[in-house]
Amino acid sequence: MPAWDAQVKPPVRPRSTVIGRQNPSRLPPERTAMSSLTHFDAQGQAHMVDVGAKPSTHRIAVAEGRITMKPETLAIVQAGTAKKGDVLGVARIAAIMAAKKTSDLIPLCHPLALTRVAVEFELEPESSSILCTATVELKGQTGVEMEALTAVQVGLLTIYDMCKAVDKGMVMGEVRVLEKRGGEVGSHGLKATVNYIYPSDYI
Repeated sequence: MPAWDAQVKPPVRPRSTVIGRQNPSRLPPERTAMSSLTHFDAQGQAHMVDVGAKPSTHRIAVAEGRITMKPETLAIVQAGTAKKGDVLGVARIAAIMAAKKTSDLIPLCHPLALTRVAVEFELEPESSSILCTATVELKGQTGVEMEALTAVQVGLLTIYDMCKAVDKGMVMGEVRVLEKRGGEVGSHGLKATVNYIYPSDYI
């Protein structure tokens, strides 16, 4: 029989879970498929969500991510002797700029008048990594978690760019929302409940 005989079925790969992902079989009929995704209309067409009727509230989002590098690269960052200049200073400015430009990068994000963007870096010698944390605030009608995530990602990318001459094997990852406050859903601390998908999950 041919190798591709219909009776031969490939093994089923277990699916990984990510916070916020819902099992469609457990959703009521009206919330299955596209209806559970706010960026799609009833016809499945992408659109920017109308937030005009929502009240303006004080909203905060905190995100973090990490870049791991060689110990000697971390030492260069700590000593401030990188050839391109102040690694963390440049990365902080890049992260703040990125938060303000999120709607230009993510198609369905709303342009927002942010009231605060704070970016902090923590050097972690035990893991030879740098932790980037971004806090974003505004008084508005939609959340700012995408702005916080974008700030973290660009901050890490800038560290990579500043240090790639001496370390091309740096790894960025563990980017996640730690906290979200304000709006209709109230406050959520996510740090203890986040599950990651690693590259091996797709093999």
